[in-house]
Amino acid sequence: MSTFSPHGGVGFISPARMEGVGRSALAMEMKVGVNTSGPNALHRFLFTTDFGLSVMEHLLGLLKIRVCRGINLAVRDVRSSDPYVVIKIGKQKVKTSVMYNNVNPEWNEDLTLSISDASLPVKLTVYDKDTFSMDDKMGDAEFDIKPFLEAVKMHLVDLPSGTIVTKVTPSRQNCLSEESSIIWVNGSILQNICLRLRNVECGEVELQLMWVDVPGSRGV
Repeated sequence: MSTFSPHGGVGFISPARMEGVGRSALAMEMKVGVNTSGPNALHRFLFTTDFGLSVMEHLLGLLKIRVCRGINLAVRDVRSSDPYVVIKIGKQKVKTSVMYNNVNPEWNEDLTLSISDASLPVKLTVYDKDTFSMDDKMGDAEFDIKPFLEAVKMHLVDLPSGTIVTKVTPSRQNCLSEESSIIWVNGSILQNICLRLRNVECGEVELQLMWVDVPGSRGV
């Protein structure tokens, strides 16, 4: 499935990681019967059809989430777990690959969500993959993207790489396990997040956020 790269071209998101992608290319195909899988087809569809233009009018941009690693995740099998991460916002859902027999997995996988409503929280759930039964939950968390988007809106330029733009502190209203820094790195705004999982005995997940502007969209 194609999407825009940070450099304005067209990149690709594995179809296996895209489920219920809302108003994305898959939803377009299902609604209007147009194949958007070619390298330039999605771009043409978005900018040359009424439905595509309607999507662009509401789209703020793309949120790229790097799922870095899990820390001290819960044991759900005999001695270990087979964890994977599911991330949702609205009707969109993306997921990582499964890391077998590992409660300290390092995914370092990039997942991408289209953002049309900045007020919606991003929800994360860790599951243990099972073969002969339903996958077990290994905790959940959620986070607010508004502080990150406020930093993106500043349209900063020419800052020294590594400059901290702002910080988000842990509180009872969020799932942060430690202070989260929003940083200017090599021309981009990034946010490093460590989430403490809820509804489970232990476990944290580390993420990194990056914003991707989509030419022709409403923007932030």
